[in-house]
Amino acid sequence: MKTSVSFSVLIWANVARAKNNEAPLYARITVNKKRVSIGLKRKVNLTVWDSKKAMVTNRDQNARLTNKYIDQVKAQLFQAFQELKGEGKMITSVAIKERYLGTDQEYQSLEDLIDYHNTTLKDKLHKDTMRHYKSSQSYLRKFIKKKFKTSDIYLKDLNYSFIIGFESFLRAYQPTDHQRRIGNNTVMKHIQRLRKMVTMAFHMEWIIRDPFVKFKSTYIKSERTFLTEEELKSIEELDSEIERINLVKDLFIFSCYTGISYSDIVKLTTDNVLIGMDGGNWIVTKRQKTGTPVKIPILEPAQNLILKYKDNLRAGVTGTLFPTLSNQKINTYLKEIADLCGIKKNLTFHMARHTFATTITLTNGVPIETVSKLLGHTKLATTQIYARVIEQKVSDDMNVLKTLLSNKSKQNLEENKSKSSS
Repeated sequence: MKTSVSFSVLIWANVARAKNNEAPLYARITVNKKRVSIGLKRKVNLTVWDSKKAMVTNRDQNARLTNKYIDQVKAQLFQAFQELKGEGKMITSVAIKERYLGTDQEYQSLEDLIDYHNTTLKDKLHKDTMRHYKSSQSYLRKFIKKKFKTSDIYLKDLNYSFIIGFESFLRAYQPTDHQRRIGNNTVMKHIQRLRKMVTMAFHMEWIIRDPFVKFKSTYIKSERTFLTEEELKSIEELDSEIERINLVKDLFIFSCYTGISYSDIVKLTTDNVLIGMDGGNWIVTKRQKTGTPVKIPILEPAQNLILKYKDNLRAGVTGTLFPTLSNQKINTYLKEIADLCGIKKNLTFHMARHTFATTITLTNGVPIETVSKLLGHTKLATTQIYARVIEQKVSDDMNVLKTLLSNKSKQNLEENKSKSSS
């Protein structure tokens, strides 16, 4: 375990506890400004004690034995430090004290847990999920380095204060590749991953208490943003001279008419396009995120895009239906598309999936149970979020209509009064 360590030992006489001018001796161990003291079970006469040199100044037999004992204590503490360092153990003032006293135990550290978690679950968790865990683990390391001036801590030292400190660190942290700080729900996701790892440690009895017992996650409900028919049409009609813009536009439109996420679209091949029970073309695949099978009848706009890229050279090289780009670049290009189309919304690729659920299906009368199947949701409650969005839009539209009709009614009433008075 690599860590930058400052280590020192100070032998001192505790004057506050002196009796008859004799004070007990202590060894103070300091590691990275963290201190602990050990009672040495020896006393010295303060009249012959040199606090600067940490030694007895007179030359009798008792003084020589005391000074020799002090030298042995310092040597043994330094040896404890070297042993921990050589064993790759975490070096703290408490660890050195316990090694010196012979009371140290085999404590697992947070890095031990991270290594065990990643090794054990690497074949069970999806690679994207594992990537998210590694991101959270990276933030944990940054927090520990900043807060504790070390690279690791023992699991036994995890407590509620650590969790709150990590939360505060995340809320204040601004990634170098982002313009804004980490959002609330993303902070909660990072803490949720830490919680799952700590729960694993608790079940394996690496820790005797769960530090998350008093912690409560606070998620903020976010609206499902989607495109209106007019906004979707403006993107469909966009004709750019830039090839990458046209490709991103086509992939986005394909997602709007199928509900398939970008990570799943880029893996689609001709093997995923099958003849369905109705004789039409269907996409049959599994959601990468959940492993849930989905079967989606291909609507005409999506079918036209498949035909458009049928003989594309880049798609031919990868053996996929469409050429691919990195997800990060995709969202950057979508912002360009939004500007070109005059769309003020924060256009992201996931918005296409929301648009499929709302503008394409639910708004056009497709039952919510069917939409849930098409999206590959494992719970109907997840899909019902979109239904509430549609209800809100209906309510807003009807309120606009009510206002319009009310204004017309007032206008007609005034016109009738005007006619009768004339």
